[in-house]
Amino acid sequence: MHRREFLHTLSAATLMLYGIDAGATAVTAGDTMATALLADSGIKDHLSRTHQPDQHYANDIFISPEQKPQLVSLQQRLTRMQKTVGHGNFALIGVDEMRLYGRNYSVIGHFTRAELDLLEQVFNADAGSYGFKGEKPLGNLTATIERRALSRQPGSSQYLFKGEAQSAYNKIRKALGDELVLTSGVRGVVKQMHLFLSKAVTFDGNLSLASRSLAPPGYSFHGIGDFDVGKRGWGARNFTPAFANTGEFRRLQELGFITIRYPADNQLGVRYEPWHIKVKSA
Repeated sequence: MHRREFLHTLSAATLMLYGIDAGATAVTAGDTMATALLADSGIKDHLSRTHQPDQHYANDIFISPEQKPQLVSLQQRLTRMQKTVGHGNFALIGVDEMRLYGRNYSVIGHFTRAELDLLEQVFNADAGSYGFKGEKPLGNLTATIERRALSRQPGSSQYLFKGEAQSAYNKIRKALGDELVLTSGVRGVVKQMHLFLSKAVTFDGNLSLASRSLAPPGYSFHGIGDFDVGKRGWGARNFTPAFANTGEFRRLQELGFITIRYPADNQLGVRYEPWHIKVKSA
């Protein structure tokens, strides 16, 4: 499938987002009750998907069968790159640097033309077609992160942006102590692409499903300031709604330190993320 066909498919799918058939006859202006019921039904369906994000739903957007091999090979190549350069460095690299690593490290290997085309297609696709309604703070595929603007966190491979993000985290740590940890800081386009594609690969190429659990590439505010926190020793549970039941989360709320990027029952098409600290607006 060529890029134009790929994007056309996603654009058409936007009309189906709330269960509205693109070929159906439009509701007349006078039929306000039917319009309201349709809208209410669509919103409830939209929210139910974010409550159970890892299920397949009608009208979900999948990668085309022709591009599945490229999806898998691209995800695997990025996984090899992360292992080669380390998690901390991988979170910061841009697409141009990614390609350079591929050329210079045989364990990673050259990115094929088909893989690069898919990477571009996924980045440029309108995420609204997946059901994701968030803003896109990084509109350039080759956007880079200025290393001088970052601060590496002691005893961690994570980075935060200096200034507002670092200040917010310092206040949180001072108030809550060592039981609260930084679980994910700065993430560039390549890191976000890897997370997104990994989720899609796990679920048979379902791009809509992937977007319910994490922002598509370019749409993540981790690229300009946001960060995630968690309870020490909790591991993967920190990225579940269970974190909202911890004393650490309640303390964050009591102190007024947090604004959640994706609150419960948000209409952005994203699961509830109590661990995600909102720092920046696009």
